[in-house]
Amino acid sequence: MDCRLLSINRSGGLFASTRSTHQRLSSYSQRSKLGSFYCTTNCSMKSYKLSDLSRTEVDSLKARPRIDFSSIFSVVQPIVDDVRTRGDAAVKDYTRRFDKVELDTIVETVNDLPDPVLDPAVQEAFDVAYDNIYAFHAAQKPVEKIVENMEGVRCKRVARCISSVGLYVPGGTAVLPSTALMLSVPAQIAGCKTIVLATPPAQDGSICKEVLYCAKKAGVTHILKAGGAQAISAMAWGSESCPKVEKIYGPGNQYVTAAKMILQNSEAMISIDMPAGPSEVLVIADKHASPVHIAADLLSQAEHGPDSQVVLVVAGEGVDVTAIEDEIEKQCNSLPRGAFASKALSHSFIVHARDMVEAIAFSNLYAPEHLIINVKDAEKWESFVENAGSVFLGEWTPESVGDYASGTNHVLPTYGYARMYSGVSLDSFLKYITVQSLTEEGLRKLGPYVATMAEIEGLDAHKRAVTLRLKDIEARQVSNLR
Repeated sequence: MDCRLLSINRSGGLFASTRSTHQRLSSYSQRSKLGSFYCTTNCSMKSYKLSDLSRTEVDSLKARPRIDFSSIFSVVQPIVDDVRTRGDAAVKDYTRRFDKVELDTIVETVNDLPDPVLDPAVQEAFDVAYDNIYAFHAAQKPVEKIVENMEGVRCKRVARCISSVGLYVPGGTAVLPSTALMLSVPAQIAGCKTIVLATPPAQDGSICKEVLYCAKKAGVTHILKAGGAQAISAMAWGSESCPKVEKIYGPGNQYVTAAKMILQNSEAMISIDMPAGPSEVLVIADKHASPVHIAADLLSQAEHGPDSQVVLVVAGEGVDVTAIEDEIEKQCNSLPRGAFASKALSHSFIVHARDMVEAIAFSNLYAPEHLIINVKDAEKWESFVENAGSVFLGEWTPESVGDYASGTNHVLPTYGYARMYSGVSLDSFLKYITVQSLTEEGLRKLGPYVATMAEIEGLDAHKRAVTLRLKDIEARQVSNLR
């Protein structure tokens, strides 16, 4: 625990070197034995030593793989416009074109669908996850508090649900019923009246039975059998069969993200949960951490897709990096999604920090979606974490538990947005209204100050709304004295 965490620009520290970015970043990986490693699936990670890098060089490490949204917007905008104009017909056309699925209807009313039959062990797993997610989010219910700022001047803030919400559950390279729970459970607790869940259909036009089970359990009202920009557009604009929603949540690929960004600034008048990018994890490990566990945690995010990014921060001396590299190679080659993981590893990296102070400082700069602190006495470093979507403390806390069933939400800010955004929570499905109530005595005491301020701003109507009432109070008092 060190006051140096307050400044990562300490002497000889994280930004000590002044040599050129390109030269230092390339030369270290070329000469270091830890620079790169390769497996049969072409897994590789570059390696850097923080104390050798300049401020500019360290800043370059926090950059994510670039997404060219200008070209993506040009693809997505026509889809958004077409769905607005043609509704269901457009969604069917795009589903046929992109997913190769022919749909008769694009929306199902959940209550009309039969309960899916799951393997008992699978059902139990989702039930446990539901209970934990429900408990964690129900504990976030706001407590209404009335504040009397002056005698007779009472103020409060009340919570109300967002009436109609849209939940996007990806279904491209992997089916994600866990995301259905993460989004629908807090919507259920908030009391949202219309909950539309969009997910790509199977080849026969059906809905993934695990997604349906989670949707029914968590109070989803409609399922939109579509994915991609067309699904986001249908929920934003509304269509013949799809209810219009007021806010859209959930992760997705770059086209889904682009559609959300376009529509939140359109006449559709919707908001979104957060900007989203590819999944990512940063692992801080010391000599006490198991190489097997470290490799597994890194690969658990790398397998999401080729655009994911994983970062290992080695804290201090004595870490067996070679053993970690060997484990990554071994585990990567045994994964069904090893090809995705290897591509993600190709633009991921290892950084060497002199101590935990430097390691935490770099993590705060990087602002990861997931932060694993796998070091001795990990809990004592929690208070120094400033930027992260979700944190996993200690050797027995893999990121996977947060993805599925610990109770926290796995819909989190990526791409560095953890600097200013939070993950999805109960608050994401609520809006807050302020309420004030004054007695006659309250206005008599506060009113003159308000009138003075309104006069300073030259807003006479504001002033009169107070002074006319004060005159009425004064007149009534005079009348009562007679």
